[in-house]
Amino acid sequence: MDVLSIDFGTSSTVGVLSAFGRGPRAIEVDGSVTMPSAVYVNDDGLLVVGQDAERRARLDPSRFEPNPKRRIDEGRLRLGDHEIPITDAFAAVLRRMGEEAERQLGRPPAQTRISHPAGWGAVRQDVLRAAAAKARFADVRLIPEPVAAAAHYASLGSRTGGPIGVYDLGAGTFDCAVVGVTRQGFTVLAEDGLPDLGSLDIDQALLVHIGRSVSHTDPAQWQRLLRPQTTADRRTRRALLQDVRDAKESLSRHAQTHVPMAEPFGDVLVSRDELEALVRPSLLRSAELLAATIRRAGLTPAQLAGVYLVGGPSRMPLLVSLLGRQLGVAPTTQDQPETAVAFGLHHVPLGTTTDLTVPAFAPVRPPVVPPRPQPWQQQAARPPHYAPPPQQQQPQPVPRKRTKLLVGIAVLVVVAITVTVVLFATKSESAQSTVDCTTTAQRDRAGFTPCLRSLAGTVPDRTTCQAADSVGKLVHAQAAVTCGFGKGSVVSYYQGVTVAEVEASAKLQVGGRNVVEGSWDGGGLHGRYIAGVGSFSGIVLFGPDDRRVAGLYTSLDARRTADLVAFFTREIKPA
Repeated sequence: MDVLSIDFGTSSTVGVLSAFGRGPRAIEVDGSVTMPSAVYVNDDGLLVVGQDAERRARLDPSRFEPNPKRRIDEGRLRLGDHEIPITDAFAAVLRRMGEEAERQLGRPPAQTRISHPAGWGAVRQDVLRAAAAKARFADVRLIPEPVAAAAHYASLGSRTGGPIGVYDLGAGTFDCAVVGVTRQGFTVLAEDGLPDLGSLDIDQALLVHIGRSVSHTDPAQWQRLLRPQTTADRRTRRALLQDVRDAKESLSRHAQTHVPMAEPFGDVLVSRDELEALVRPSLLRSAELLAATIRRAGLTPAQLAGVYLVGGPSRMPLLVSLLGRQLGVAPTTQDQPETAVAFGLHHVPLGTTTDLTVPAFAPVRPPVVPPRPQPWQQQAARPPHYAPPPQQQQPQPVPRKRTKLLVGIAVLVVVAITVTVVLFATKSESAQSTVDCTTTAQRDRAGFTPCLRSLAGTVPDRTTCQAADSVGKLVHAQAAVTCGFGKGSVVSYYQGVTVAEVEASAKLQVGGRNVVEGSWDGGGLHGRYIAGVGSFSGIVLFGPDDRRVAGLYTSLDARRTADLVAFFTREIKPA
């Protein structure tokens, strides 16, 4: 089957085509395997993309958007005198890659796979699906970027046989994940990210640093560069931003470089040491987040088959050294880290009717974490037009001693074994008992609501627990908490879902073999459980009959279903 894989990035898009029985190969657009994700609107409203858009931006930068993906939450783009739906901008970029694939094939590809950040929820995924439909793609599959990156590196065959750590620093966001690798596919064991860190933010840091050196020459002219009012100002600013990006990339290879400046400013000499001093705090924060994500997966860096770097900024020497010191293992990259996700999309095994995302009947916007102040932020780290919609803030867990936690979402995101996704049925609320499972207004220090605590019983008193709403949002739970038992075992509690809604997925996860079902009583509750051992892990899915809350016990060391049930009865079910 002909498969077109598209890594739709913030600043650039990469396409890979597999056809005629041959392996995947990168698609060149305008002589390059990386096509700018930029869009430009003509007088007649026609959208131009890629290098053509960048060239025309010199004529009127107000009609140009270099990073439409970063503006997904705005719904519409103001380009010159035109209002452009964001789906049209996305579709134009995707269509350009599709046209090149169709030109090579002589027909439209039979299937198209498109990547998206792991943190994108149902609403943003729906925008991407709508854009793919406008681009006239018939069979579209959406795949999280870390899963695709892990699939690529696993396909190389050099250090497979265990979970893979993925560090993905793109233009707009940072994502990290621990992905389990099996013969049947891939399972996201844990994932996290930073919405306020990307190569565009590194560019902004360097721009502000340069401004400190030259702005005193003519402060008014410098402000015109930062906030252009005329076409000439916009042209000058665009040229400056490109020179800053080129300087950043040059510093990955050289100790110092010059940044050419427009009059009346003189050219600026910048060094690698200066750039590293600017970005070290944020890169260190990303390294710490990857380490924490590995711990949440119940693993240590030494237990991974490899830690792999994805994205253009991964070429920075500082990043490799920081990760090496933080993790105690040397990360791995390749000559073209920008293409890893696109090639990996081809290697992810898919079912016949579903993709690797979790659809929802009532999608909600994913939470947006407020950016943390950075040392360089004298100017806004985001473009002035970027204004994410207000989100309900998630409670922040109080720092506690961490234990090894395996995020038990293997049942809920079935990427391994069957690579099938749970489609949750929306059910009307049954009669509730005295515990209110419809609100998350009251949460304790570990993230438990009264509803979650009623199912957890004494577990929080005997283990270390923490809020895991980033995992809960994958299954559209209202709230989620994970508690670790050590040795690759964790129990997760989800408010807003029931055992019945995830039962089919649980049985698929263990391959439908040796599945045991039963009932339990405790803590004034009566409910049912489903237990089994698959090729990757053992699970016990449990919940009460009279409220929308469920628990999931997952163990990597499980060998017998009877042992799982005994542990659940003895240690986990409410007393």
